[in-house]
Amino acid sequence: MSEFNIGDKVVYPAHGVAEVTGVDRREIAGSVMEFYVLRVLENDMKVMVPKKNAGSVGLRPIVDDVQVQEVYEVLTRRGEKISTATWNRRYREYMEKIKTGSLLEIASVLRDLCILRGDKDLSFGEKKMLDTARTLLVQELALAKGVQGADVVRELDEMFPAHA
Repeated sequence: MSEFNIGDKVVYPAHGVAEVTGVDRREIAGSVMEFYVLRVLENDMKVMVPKKNAGSVGLRPIVDDVQVQEVYEVLTRRGEKISTATWNRRYREYMEKIKTGSLLEIASVLRDLCILRGDKDLSFGEKKMLDTARTLLVQELALAKGVQGADVVRELDEMFPAHA
């Protein structure tokens, strides 16, 4: 499991990129526990994650260059079988992928929903999920590549032009 330091950027699954703002000690039920104090960049939400549970909740470092390349490979892959389940079952499947915090899984959700959007109108829930996947992807890719979020948004728009 990774040790994180104050100032590190980390990914907290389903919430996105966060900054470690501190390490706090609290006494809970008679035992002292250490917590990472995180500030989620998207909404300034403060989250405390027990250090000993950081791995099990999926707290992880930002992806590296090799993983960034793998994400782009997932995004550009076509011909994958897109779930033909009902929209609500597909929604649950995609939500599970997003909750893993894996950027590769999130990229596959974004790709599938963008491809699906070309064939039919997405449900309200699917549109919201598309926005969530896109936001999580843009945040982390921008940080990992050292570019502005707008640059990543432009790349995604070129890969997946919005259908009017």
